[in-house]
Formats: sequence, structure tokens, C-alpha cells
Amino acid sequence: MESQDGTIALTGQIGLIWKQTKAPLLVPFLKVMVVVCLAMSVMLFVERVYMGIVIVFLKLLGRKPEKMYKWEAIKDDVELGNSAYPMVLIQIPMYNEKEVYQLSIGAACGLSWPADRIIIQVLDDSTDRTIKSMVEQECKRWASKGINIKYEIRDNRNGYKAGALKEGMKHSYVKQCDYVAIFDADFQPEPDFLYRTIPFLINNPEIALVQARWKF
Repeated sequence: MESQDGTIALTGQIGLIWKQTKAPLLVPFLKVMVVVCLAMSVMLFVERVYMGIVIVFLKLLGRKPEKMYKWEAIKDDVELGNSAYPMVLIQIPMYNEKEVYQLSIGAACGLSWPADRIIIQVLDDSTDRTIKSMVEQECKRWASKGINIKYEIRDNRNGYKAGALKEGMKHSYVKQCDYVAIFDADFQPEPDFLYRTIPFLINNPEIALVQARWKF
């Protein structure tokens, strides 16, 4: 009975202490948090307004790449044939990309570029044997359709995807290529991607890299 009374008394003391300290401790903390939230909301609003102004400015006054740099469509040449088109290497680094590997490989193989002037290089670092086999079979399926596609693996993952891209450049057939296009494993380029980007490199020797917009 005495133990129970002592517990009740201790609980009452703790409750009294909490009531006495709640207002001076909790209320100032909540006020500070409200001020922080308001400040962050204002910052987010200002950022949105700023980005809106920038977008409008670029839409109205910005110069398009075609006006800033020389751009001429690649023209067919009866005498040169497909050799009028530069040789392009497409690199696709992959790592256990079960959900998207078919879409990305299919999009790369569907690029509208002379078939004998393009090499698709799938760099597979997958650790899942099932997925690795699926990617390899997909490459073989496209190869059977006449697509020049290479399935490459390595015995390590040094440098991860960047390391895979670097390793892919060591293959002998890469020396045939004039330009390299890199797509991540979930990218699906439009069929005319090379027709729109390669002319910037051909007509502007000072340009070493063309970075294109990508979206979900």
C-alpha cells in the first residue's frame, strides 16, 4: 500500500514538474519552428518566382542553339553513300536494370541512322545472373535483326558506371567511331536524336560535347 502511494506521489510530482516547465520550454521551441517553416516557405516561393522569371526571359529573349552555333542537316551523297555519315558509338551502361533494359536497348537500336554507321555498346555490370542473362539475350535478339550491337561485361565494377564507360572505350572496334553518344539505362532517345545533335559537332570544331535535354 505504501509502495503504491509512493508511486502515485512520484507520478504527481513528475506531472507537476512537466506543467511548470512545459510553457517556458515547449512554447518557445514551437515558436522557433513556426518561424523556420515560414522562412522556408518564403524561400521556396521566391525560388519559384525567380525560376518563372528566368523561364519567361529565356522563352522571349533566349537564343536557340541553332542560332548560336552553326547547324546544317547531314545531306545524302550519292557518291559517298552512307560514308557521308560519321560513325557513332552508342554506350549504354547497365547495372541490374530489370525494369528498363528492354526499353533502353530498343530505343537505341531504333535510332534513325544508317545501320552500318552505328555501333550499340551495352556495358553490363549486373550482379544478378538472371538479369545479366536477360540483357544478353536481348542484345542477341537485336543482333539477329542486323543491328550492330555489342554486349560487353567485365570482371570488376571499378568506377561503377563511369568505369564501365571507360572500359568500353578500350575495345578495338571503338577506333572506327568518330563520335560517342552516352545514354543511361533508363533513357529512351527519340529516333532522330543523332540527326539533331551530330551536326553541332560536325559544323563546330570548337565544340567537344553536346548535352541534350532529358525528361521523364
